[in-house]
Amino acid sequence: MEKENIYTLPNAISLYRLLMFPVILLMAYLQKESLFATLICINLVTDILDGLLARMLKQETRFGAALDNLADLGTYILACCGIVRFKPEEFEGHYFILFIFLLVLAASNIVSWARFGKMPGLHLYSCVIAAYLQGIFFFLLFAKQLYLPLYYFSVGFGILAYCEKTIILFLIPEIRPKLKGLFWILKK
Repeated sequence: MEKENIYTLPNAISLYRLLMFPVILLMAYLQKESLFATLICINLVTDILDGLLARMLKQETRFGAALDNLADLGTYILACCGIVRFKPEEFEGHYFILFIFLLVLAASNIVSWARFGKMPGLHLYSCVIAAYLQGIFFFLLFAKQLYLPLYYFSVGFGILAYCEKTIILFLIPEIRPKLKGLFWILKK
C-alpha cells in the first residue's frame, strides 16, 4: 500500500476544528454565548469545506477521513454542550431523540474501535447528508433560533445514518473511505 500524503489543506482544516475544540468548550464554560456561537458556526462551515476540498483537490485519504470523523465527534460534543449551556429551556421535553442519536453515534464508534482499533472514517452518503442537515440545524440554532421540525428531521435522519454505519462496520473487512452506503456494499 502506498504512503498517503497527510499534509493537505483539507486535513489542515480538520486539524483546525480539532484544535478549536478546547477553545469553544471554554467559551461554553465561561458563558460567552455569542463567541461560542460564532466559533461553532465556523467549525460547522469548515466541516463542509474540508470534505468538499478533499474531493475537489483529490486529496481524500484514510488519515483525513479519520481526522474529519474525530473533528465531527468533537463538534457534536460541543453542539450538545451549547444546547445544555445556552438553550436548556428551548429543548425541555425534546432531549430524548438527541439522547438516542448520541447512543447510536457512540455505538458506531465503539464498534469501529472494537473491530478495527480506529475511528470509522467511511463517509457514507447518509452520514454526509445527516451532517449537513445537523450543521444547518446547529447553525440556525446558534445564529437565530430553534426550529423544532428541522431538529427532529436532522436528528432522526442522523439516527438512521449511524445505524447504517454500525451495520456496515459489522460487514466490512477493513475501514476505507467512500463506501457510499449499505445498498452498494450488499450489491457487491
